[in-house]
Amino acid sequence: MKKERPFSELIPFLPPNTFEEVAQYFQNHTIHLTLTRERKSVLGDYRRPSKESPYHRISINATLHPYSFLITLLHELAHMLVYLQYKDQVMPHGNEWKMQFQKMLIPYIRKNFFPKDIEAALVRYLNNPKASTCTDTNLYKALYRCKNNKNGWTLLEDVPIGAHFKIANGAQYALLEKRRTRYRCQDLNSGKMYLFPSIYEVHPL
Repeated sequence: MKKERPFSELIPFLPPNTFEEVAQYFQNHTIHLTLTRERKSVLGDYRRPSKESPYHRISINATLHPYSFLITLLHELAHMLVYLQYKDQVMPHGNEWKMQFQKMLIPYIRKNFFPKDIEAALVRYLNNPKASTCTDTNLYKALYRCKNNKNGWTLLEDVPIGAHFKIANGAQYALLEKRRTRYRCQDLNSGKMYLFPSIYEVHPL
């Protein structure tokens, strides 16, 4: 159930000492921020004002680690600022958005807001930001490994060749070999072969 809360309650979701920098966007613009349950297909979302909802709307997965939460929030705020300047005249993740996102992230670089491995991956990512951090392998791995992953889940590239693993739907596979950025795996039930990306989340058996 949706419930309005003081904006200061956002502090635990962000890395230490980053709240004041983020708060300025909410002080200067009317934004409704919604924290949602985990969504596998999207980390955050921006919706422009409409007649029915005359304010900017941003939703962020509340389950994100603070580093991912901050990057995702800035990603969506960049969409807002691009909309305010260009309306619908530019592509959602075109050069205008990339330049705006870079401008917003740069103040957080070299100030110890991020661990060194995440910052290094973030600097490389900023050379050409993608529509999602999940599409940048190095940044995704750095952010994933900073989480306190429980119950044994890990990235497929951390599973030894020859080992067995399961995925979220319960299907079980044998890891056979690496092929560039993907791994050839065999379904233990059907015997069929599949290629999985190295950053696929799995549970070793």
